[in-house]
Amino acid sequence: MTAPSDHNTPHNPPDPPNWRQPVGIILILILILLWSGIVVSLIDWIIELNFWLQLPIYIFAGIAWIFPLKPLLIWMNTGRFRS
Repeated sequence: MTAPSDHNTPHNPPDPPNWRQPVGIILILILILLWSGIVVSLIDWIIELNFWLQLPIYIFAGIAWIFPLKPLLIWMNTGRFRS
C-alpha cells in the first residue's frame, strides 16, 4: 500500500548543470596529483626515519590535502569561495 500523492506540493525541478562542477572536479584532481607529488618527492627522507616519526608525517599527509578542498567545494556549489 502506498501513500496517496499530494498534488498541492510544487514540483521543483533540479537545477540545470553549470560549468563549475566539471572545472571543480578537474581542479580537485590536479590538487590531489600535486599533493601526492610533493609527498612522493619527500619519500626518500621519510623512509629513513623511525616508524614512530613516520607515522605523524603519513597521518598529516593523508589529511592535510582535504582542507584546501572546502573553499573549492563551496565555490562549485554556490559560485563564491565563502559560505
